[in-house]
Amino acid sequence: MALLVMKFGGSSVADAEAVRRVAQRVVATHRAGNQVAVVVSAMGDTTDELLDLAGQIAPGTPPEREMDMLLSAGERISMALLAMAIQQLGVSARSYTGAQAGMRTDTAHGRARLLDVQPARVRGTLDEGAVAIVAGFQGISTDDDITTLGRGGSDTTAVALAAALEADVCEIYTDVDGLYTADPRIVPSARRVTRLTIEETLEMAAHGAKILHLRAVEYARRFTVPLHVRSSFSDKEGTWILVGRPLTEDTMEDPIISGIAHDTSLGKVTAVGIPDRPGAAAAVVGAVARAGVSIDMIVQNVSTSDAHTSDISFTIPETDGQVAVAAVRALQEAMGFADVLYTSHVGKLSLIGAGMRSNPSVAHQLFQALADAGVNIEMISTSEIRISVICDQADITDAVRAVHTAFGLDADDEAVVYGGTGR
Repeated sequence: MALLVMKFGGSSVADAEAVRRVAQRVVATHRAGNQVAVVVSAMGDTTDELLDLAGQIAPGTPPEREMDMLLSAGERISMALLAMAIQQLGVSARSYTGAQAGMRTDTAHGRARLLDVQPARVRGTLDEGAVAIVAGFQGISTDDDITTLGRGGSDTTAVALAAALEADVCEIYTDVDGLYTADPRIVPSARRVTRLTIEETLEMAAHGAKILHLRAVEYARRFTVPLHVRSSFSDKEGTWILVGRPLTEDTMEDPIISGIAHDTSLGKVTAVGIPDRPGAAAAVVGAVARAGVSIDMIVQNVSTSDAHTSDISFTIPETDGQVAVAAVRALQEAMGFADVLYTSHVGKLSLIGAGMRSNPSVAHQLFQALADAGVNIEMISTSEIRISVICDQADITDAVRAVHTAFGLDADDEAVVYGGTGR
C-alpha cells in the first residue's frame, strides 16, 4: 500500500462534471489499496473572478488581510464539492482548510511562506481508511489569521503535505500529459519529457514554465519528495521529477537539452552612466530589493563613452516596473548617474539541459537559430544547465519555435492540451 498526495489544479476541477471526473480517479486510486490525500485549487477562473470583485468593491489596494479571507474561499468550495462527489461514489472523505490541515505560515498576506506543517487531522483521516482533501494555496499565520501562499501556491501545499506525511509520491495533475520540451500551446510539436532531474525542473519553473510552481519544486528538492506531473484528463504516464538522472556511456558527454522555457511578463530597467566604483551595484540592487521587487537577470557593462562609468541593466516582473524605476531614480542625484531607462514588454527564452557549459557549440547553435529567425538578443545569462536570453516580447513565439526546431526537439505528433489554462 502506497501513500499518495494528488494535487488537482483549477482546470481539473473547473465545473461539476470535472469534479466528478476527479472524484472517480481518486476513488479508483483509493480502491487500488492506496492511502490518498488530495489537494485542490479553486475551480476554473474563480480566483480571477474574486480578484475582479475585490477591485470593484475596493479599487486601488484592498486590505491584504481581507483579500486573503476572500481568495481562500475558492479552494474551500473545491474541497467541499470534491468530498461530496467522493462520498457519492461510496468512499468516505473529509475536507480540511489549510489551517485545519496544519499549514502554519508567516504573516505576509498574499505571499506567505510555510513555517511548519503538522497534518495530524489529515493523518488521522488516512489511518481511518478515508480520503483527506485539503484546500491548497492557504494556511494560518502565527497571528492566527488566514493567509495565502501566492498564485500557484496549491503546488506548494501539495509538496509540503507530501513531505510531512512522508508520501511515496506527490502527483501534480494538470491539463497536459506532463512537462514538454516547450509550451505546447505555442509549439504544437513539443515532445513530452518522461524524466527530468530536480535541478532541470527548477530552471524550467524559474524561467517561465507554468506547469509547476517554483516554490513547490524548491520544497521538493529540499525534502526529496518524488514528483509525477500528469494529466487529469488521461491515464497516460506523465513526467517523473528525479533527484538524479541516469546516464548511459554513449550519452555521458553529450549536451542534453531537456527543453525551452519562456516568459513574457518581464520589464527591463537600465541605470545609465553609474560611476564605476565599489558599492555602486550594491546600492542599485539594494534599493530595488527594499522596494519589494525581485530581480531576475543582471548585466553590468563599462560605458563605451566614458571608461569611468558603467551601465547596469536588470529584468523584473513587468507589474513592478514603475516601482523599480522609482527606487532607482531616487538614487540618481546622490550617486550622480545620467539616467534611468525602462523597457516594457520584454521576453525571455531559456534553453535548459545538462552538460551545456562544457559544450560551446550549444551557445553558438542557440544564437544562430535566433539570428536566422531575425530575433535580436538584448541580454544573456548562463548557469551550469541553462542559457537565457532577453529579447522583444513580440519575438518570443518565433524565437521558441526556431530554437526548438534547431535543437531537434520537434516530435512527429502534435501535443494534446486538454484544458488550455496550463494548470
